[in-house]
Amino acid sequence: MEQAVGQLQELLQTAFPHKDEVYYLLGNAYRKQSNWQQAMNYYHRAIELNPQSPALHARQMVVDILNFYNKDMYNQ
Repeated sequence: MEQAVGQLQELLQTAFPHKDEVYYLLGNAYRKQSNWQQAMNYYHRAIELNPQSPALHARQMVVDILNFYNKDMYNQ
């Protein structure tokens, strides 16, 4: 996953700085690493660039996951 993030970051800086798909893919990579904040940031940017981006659905899934998280359940 780290290698994918690095390559996607490079694409953003060089070839595709305004391509919503790259932001969406970065969001997916960070989500798979459980880095929720970074995933949300990249999904948000993808949606800004393209309101019809699949990042819209992915962002809602992350929100649902975070809303489901119950800290008390892990303290038993």
